[in-house]
Amino acid sequence: MVAYTLYNRRGSGGFAVEATLKLADLPFQLIDVGTEPSTPLPESFRKVNPWGQVPVLTSEDGLMMTETGAILIYLAGAHETAGLGPKPWSQDHATFLRWVTFLSVNIYESTLRVAYPARYTDDPDGAEAVRAAGHQRRHEAFQMLEANLQPGAFLMGEMTATDIYFAMLFGWHKIQPDLPKCAALTHSVAAHPVIAPVWRRNFDHRMPTKWGR
Repeated sequence: MVAYTLYNRRGSGGFAVEATLKLADLPFQLIDVGTEPSTPLPESFRKVNPWGQVPVLTSEDGLMMTETGAILIYLAGAHETAGLGPKPWSQDHATFLRWVTFLSVNIYESTLRVAYPARYTDDPDGAEAVRAAGHQRRHEAFQMLEANLQPGAFLMGEMTATDIYFAMLFGWHKIQPDLPKCAALTHSVAAHPVIAPVWRRNFDHRMPTKWGR
């Protein structure tokens, strides 16, 4: 079986990839590139990813991937028997692709506006407005997901890689009283016996909520 290498830093978006690799029992090496989220990555990391972002997934047979959502889609399709997602090109797979893309475009991107507002404006006085708009847009996206979730359920009925992605992003958003089903899904993912140690190492030092307990 091909062995992967995952480049990430603790508490960053590669958590979802690391947890998915663990859940699928796939062999991989984790390389922590250092520094804290919301701070610059080492300039030397651009030799791995010229765009200067984590996560990056590589493999011994030449794979090099960036973008959390894309990596999760790849892993689910490349390791179909691991149960990371529905059968490729089925109707359920179309729903899986919808939610992974929705999380990437509407929630992850809004999160980046909250964490790195200066990337999205050339107005030195505009950063706080960008951050506020990002937070509001992210919350509106979670409200839409809340309306689509069944109580106590995952996005696809059973847990898939998209739920790991969802839980990471909602943990960053923090508990909101109008999103109880989103919070319940996040608790379920964080409590999973395989995922829990990965979650705690990445997030217990950063998040006020001890998810999964």
